[in-house]
Amino acid sequence: MSNRPVVVGLGTIQQKGNYNELDEALFLMDKSFKKAIIDCTNSNITEYIDEVRIPKGFWRYRDPGKWVADNNNIKSVKTIVSKVGILQQNLINTACNKIKNGEIKASLILGGESRFKILRSSIENKDYIETPLNTNPDIYEKSPEKLQLDVEEKELGSMAVGYYAILESAFRYMLENNHDDHHNYLCDVYSGYSEIAANNKDGWIEQSIDKEDIRVESKKNTRQAFPYNKYHCTSWNVNQACSIIICSEGVADKLDIPLDKRVYPLASSENNHMISTLQRPNLIEPAGMHLAAKFILDICSKNNLVPSVYDLYSCFPVAIQMFAKSLNLNNIKDKTVTGAMPFAGGPLNSYVLHSTAKLIEKLRENNGIGIVTGVSGMMTKQSYALWSKNKEIDFIHKDVTKDAETIEKALELSEFEDGEGKIVGYTVINRKDINKAIIYIETIDNKRKLITSSDKTIIDSMEKNEWVGKKIKFKENQLVS
Repeated sequence: MSNRPVVVGLGTIQQKGNYNELDEALFLMDKSFKKAIIDCTNSNITEYIDEVRIPKGFWRYRDPGKWVADNNNIKSVKTIVSKVGILQQNLINTACNKIKNGEIKASLILGGESRFKILRSSIENKDYIETPLNTNPDIYEKSPEKLQLDVEEKELGSMAVGYYAILESAFRYMLENNHDDHHNYLCDVYSGYSEIAANNKDGWIEQSIDKEDIRVESKKNTRQAFPYNKYHCTSWNVNQACSIIICSEGVADKLDIPLDKRVYPLASSENNHMISTLQRPNLIEPAGMHLAAKFILDICSKNNLVPSVYDLYSCFPVAIQMFAKSLNLNNIKDKTVTGAMPFAGGPLNSYVLHSTAKLIEKLRENNGIGIVTGVSGMMTKQSYALWSKNKEIDFIHKDVTKDAETIEKALELSEFEDGEGKIVGYTVINRKDINKAIIYIETIDNKRKLITSSDKTIIDSMEKNEWVGKKIKFKENQLVS
């Protein structure tokens, strides 16, 4: 099959040091692409690249893909920038489908961030200046839906940690774990992840972190949203970039790309069914996530494929646990190839490129099969990708969104300011100017509502005892008992 998609080149880069030793994101992406060209062993691959796909980062560049293409003498290339809200895996899926259908010969998937340079500019009192790129890309993709409701944004802000902490409480309740046992387990898992990251040449940290240091709050490990401390959370202050070159097998053959460089996408699935966190009928088992996982599991079962390597998306602990449950995995302690986003680094909108590249490296070494998962938003959208060193089956992709939309409907919001309900999830935000519990409840008429509490007695109890599942009363949108 000459149009079978295959990865032939990888390039990853990260930088540490002082401000003047660091590159901005544009140059990081360019350097990672140059490494990918070298990795594929034939620089003529650039003659076949028809498109450059880039997930939008913190940077302000309009079209970094065109700049990188021009800088590497790639002519007549189409550029696509995808905003946050588009699954990172979707960029790979789309490129693979276009190659499979004969629409393009090769695609460059490219991402990068330089927030560590921005951080150093603040520390060293220097101006951070980006190369101005003011021309728009050929295509600018963005999701039409908002990631959160106005009431959620008012209480939880736009940062993801509070939303995921609420999901964590629901998952803990589902497991029937008490607070201490659950938190200790997660800290044990994360300590192991930190060791993997420390041994990952592309990982951000250089030394592993003891589980006690992850569990206990400190200056380095501040509380973000109960039960999450900093070491539970993705770390985006990194200087990292990643490039993946995907082409048709016909092109790979024509360029004599060595077989040991080739790794094949076998199957991928994605769920883009958008329901705000508060309105999800089941906070921790979205219908679309189940359908997307089942698609991959069924393919594995039908073709006797046994994955041995995983990278489960790791922005926060609950994401890993939800993905593991969807794939029927009981043990999450070794389900990362990078060392996870808090420790290996979590560049805002391109981590899946890094996890995919690292998994492909592993498959090159062990001739195996692996799965990478991804997320967009507040665990809003999910993706799964099945990879293999060998061309076991023809590439197949499925978007389960329409099926999910028929199964799962958003719950209505309650308009009552006073009433009764049952808690379905909660977190506590402890910051200098905030000490508040944010609580999702299901009202007695089966609608959803967000309420809060600043009562210290309630907050202290919530951090020690399980409140998910409790029947409560609220008045003026405040929990009263």
